[in-house]
Amino acid sequence: MKTVIYYFTGTGNSLAAAKKVAGPLGDTEFVPIAAFRNTTDEIIPDADRVGIVCPVYFSGLPAMAASFAERLDVAKADYVFSVVTHGGGGGSAALRQIDEILKERAGRGLDAGFAVTMPGNYILMYGSPAGKKRDRLLAAADAELDAIAGRIRRGERVNLPYAPLTRLIRAVMYPRFRSRVHGEDRRFTVTEECTSCGICASICPAENIEMVDGRPVWNHRCELCCGCIHLCPAGAIQAGKATEGRQRYRNPSVGIAELERRP
Repeated sequence: MKTVIYYFTGTGNSLAAAKKVAGPLGDTEFVPIAAFRNTTDEIIPDADRVGIVCPVYFSGLPAMAASFAERLDVAKADYVFSVVTHGGGGGSAALRQIDEILKERAGRGLDAGFAVTMPGNYILMYGSPAGKKRDRLLAAADAELDAIAGRIRRGERVNLPYAPLTRLIRAVMYPRFRSRVHGEDRRFTVTEECTSCGICASICPAENIEMVDGRPVWNHRCELCCGCIHLCPAGAIQAGKATEGRQRYRNPSVGIAELERRP
């Protein structure tokens, strides 16, 4: 049975989750959702089993992931699943959002959905966990993902979790997020510590950053993944003074080369 997993990731959590889930599944193709950012074409997977793995933003989907799901036709798939990663909740609402979008688009939704807690990375509000706390979160996530992989391999039908509070949070906060997200990069600045390495531009899933005279310039197509802030090796990118002392993060099982855009 062939599997395709579509993923969106900023600092590596969702890609790490996708790789972990794929372990027991055999023939699996990984496709970045960012590969479809410049097209409005219908997407029909050539696979028996289809997965969507992405983070949770404001109890919903990243804007790019939502737009992708709206064009994804899974009507012919034998099994459709999703794994969403989050640092502080909202997974049930995001899974239901995916389910609703797919049902409207293809007449069928998810056969199974799972929400997994991993180290949070929304540095505009908080610093990421480090040290033993980070390690505990990652170990617990790995164990949970191992169990999820087995359930997917067996083709289990899993009811989506239901949490009225997170659904309410999504209804209140998510529309504002979607309406403002692309311009949030106006908050980003670069300091004199910048070494002109270009990593921020190469890892941005939205192709939102270009290097001008050796320094990053943001073009207001931001997805607010915060990868540019977290992955700058010099710590030169900030979003105001609040981020200056906050802990950066990259999932330790995902290298920079895996996060860089490929032609």
